[in-house]
Amino acid sequence: MPVSTLILSSSLALQLVSGAAPAAPAQSSAPAKSAAPAKKAYAPPLAVAEKLVGPALTEGHSYARLAELTDGIGPRLSGSEGAAAAVQWALKSFKADGVKAWTEPVKVPRWVRGEERAEILPSELTRGHPLFILALGGSPPTAPEGLTAEVVEVTSLEALATLGDSVKGKIVFFNHTMSSPADYGRFAGLRGRGPALAAKAGAVGSLVRSLATASLRTPHTGSTRFDDEGPRIPAASVTTEEADQLHRLLAKGPVRVKMVLGCSELPDADSHNVVAEVRGREKPQEIVLISAHLDSWDVGTGAHDDGAGVVMVMEAARLIAKLPQAPRRTVRVVLYMNEENGLRGGRAYAEAHAAELSKHVAAMEMDSGGGRPVAVSLRSGPGGKELLEPWLSPLVALGAAQFSTREAGGADISPLLPARVPFFGVEVDASRYFDVHHTHADTLDKVDPQDLARSTAATAWVTYAMAESPDTLARPEAPTGSPGGGAPVATPPKASSGR
Repeated sequence: MPVSTLILSSSLALQLVSGAAPAAPAQSSAPAKSAAPAKKAYAPPLAVAEKLVGPALTEGHSYARLAELTDGIGPRLSGSEGAAAAVQWALKSFKADGVKAWTEPVKVPRWVRGEERAEILPSELTRGHPLFILALGGSPPTAPEGLTAEVVEVTSLEALATLGDSVKGKIVFFNHTMSSPADYGRFAGLRGRGPALAAKAGAVGSLVRSLATASLRTPHTGSTRFDDEGPRIPAASVTTEEADQLHRLLAKGPVRVKMVLGCSELPDADSHNVVAEVRGREKPQEIVLISAHLDSWDVGTGAHDDGAGVVMVMEAARLIAKLPQAPRRTVRVVLYMNEENGLRGGRAYAEAHAAELSKHVAAMEMDSGGGRPVAVSLRSGPGGKELLEPWLSPLVALGAAQFSTREAGGADISPLLPARVPFFGVEVDASRYFDVHHTHADTLDKVDPQDLARSTAATAWVTYAMAESPDTLARPEAPTGSPGGGAPVATPPKASSGR
């Protein structure tokens, strides 16, 4: 879809900004009796909304920038040449926008995909079939001649634990029933921890049904994690179609699969987070952090995951920097490196800025694709909705002037949880996000320019609201139950566990 298709008329843009219904006709009435004056509620500067929401909707800047990132640079797996190029692109773009930017060092894993192929071998049940697979990030390779073994199917980690010695020498096939975005969190552990647990049980390989809501024989990759001292086995995702085929054949008798993976794990590489900020006019020491992750998987060009989030927060900073008057607080943008296969960037930021986390008054991560905005989410102490409610009117016509039932959160900002940083977010329509998530099909054409523009507009306005509001969100209680004092939060819809 050409960029020009998103340009809206100025009258429609102003209607979207105001979010107001037409004024009712004036009616004559008797003079009202005087009453005690009510306490005047804070009135957000809606004139500023015209300068933020209007250009986000009409200029097409976010989609044009997403084209630069995806078509110009392409895949950006951490440690790769593409990731390094993306860092320089982001620096150059921020400076062109008049936004101060710099880099902060991050040491990242350097996993490289190689040859990958697999097949169901001929048997009394079948003449054999190729399997469309993608190696999972972090998988070791097979021997050069490949790996051949019988397949055993399980549908949960608990079921794997009951199989005992029958797993030894087998390829464990993790099947599941994901059909909607809400299922991602339920089944992501099969990919994230399943291969490691299968290895400990004596398996020689693993296949995981793709975490997908649609497929045209398209496998979905993602990370898997092995313990530093534990056994490691080759692991790959398989398409949903061939997962169903494996299930049907296994119901009739034994199935043998041959798989060849040529992955390699190179020494950690030097990389960077990109940080930029618009300094606040009154309380510059107080920071509203907005973020996304600059890296992507090595398949596709990371348009939804997470190029869309990157350009949303970059555009928010650009538009806020152009305002005649900066907001009260500093708006800081962080483009994290290595969200997909390590979270090194998120952890590095939290460590480098530990001394000022108490001054981070709000944090947001945009990492659910480029769909239209549907709601505002919060994770804070009491009174968060009441604080933000007066700021929602410019979001009415965007379709996002309501609060989500889910808490705000994100994988890269999760290291801020022990510091009790409040979270906020713009929730987007992710109903089709997992159709292309982590696949070769995550390309620019899958992002609708008007949806992206609307979510960009919502991101810019809610960010400004957090930075300009007279008061700040109350800090939530520190979570317990995970290493370092942090705990996963409910995040829409891309759970922080099992990337």
